[in-house]
This record gives sequence, structure tokens and C-alpha cells, in this order.
Amino acid sequence: MLILLSPSPTSLLPPINTHNATAARTKFRRQPLLKVRAESSEGGGTAETAAVVGGLVSNPVIGWSLYTLKTTGCGLPPGPGGSIGALEGVSYLAVAGIVGWSLYTKTKTGSGLPNGPFGLLGAVEGLSYLSLLAIIVVFGLQFFVQGSIPGPLPSEQCFG
Repeated sequence: MLILLSPSPTSLLPPINTHNATAARTKFRRQPLLKVRAESSEGGGTAETAAVVGGLVSNPVIGWSLYTLKTTGCGLPPGPGGSIGALEGVSYLAVAGIVGWSLYTKTKTGSGLPNGPFGLLGAVEGLSYLSLLAIIVVFGLQFFVQGSIPGPLPSEQCFG
């Protein structure tokens, strides 16, 4: 972001009391007309960093989950202590959060999320939209082929 700062109008005028012209000239110092200061717009805040890390983990997990759902009709297995199933659920929530944040930012500012450090937040945003599209397609196909979508908990049909 580039910020332009101009001096106040009174600092550009010579002193009003000019009875001693030489003294007035020595007191009047020329000030710069314009100050330019550059600031980085890529703050790399905590929310951005969390979104980047969460998105880089969540999008591949969702890809794995959707592939497993399409090929087996079930989501990911629960795993040891339910850790894989929990990761799957949190991944869906993380992608929904990133897309929601992006849509909110788009309505408020007219553009999506900032690029973030090394352009990773922009990449995560794009991947999250692609994951959302894949979710809609695979869940739709699953519903039309199987007649239902598996629930979030293991059932008799899946891992029962």
C-alpha cells in the first residue's frame, strides 16, 4: 500500500511578520512537498497463517475423502481413536470456513482474500473453491447412485 502525505497548508506560507527580511528568510525552511511511505499490504496475520496451514492440510484430505466416497460409497475410515475421521470432519469445516471468509471479503471489498505470504492464501482460496465444487459433484453423484449420503458417524453400512 502506498500512502501519500502532504504537509499542512500553513507550513508552506512564509512567516507573516516580515519587518526583517533576512531574519525571516533564515527562519523559513523549505519543507518537502510530499512524503511517500511504502507499507506492505501482506501482513501475514494470525488468521491468514492459520487459513494457509489449515487449507494446505484440508484440501488434500478432502480430495482423499471424496475419492474414497466415490469408489467405496463410504467416507474415510475412523482410524486409530477416530483420528482420521476427525481430520476429515475438521477438513470439511476448514474449507467451509475459508470459502465463507472469502465470500464475506468479496461482498465487503469487491475482491477476494489477499494473496498472503508467497501467494499461499490466494492458492488455498482457489483450492477451497475447487474442493467445494468437487464436494457438490461427488455428493450429488453419491445421492443419485446410492440414494443417500453417508452420515458423519460410522454406520452399519460403513465401518460398522
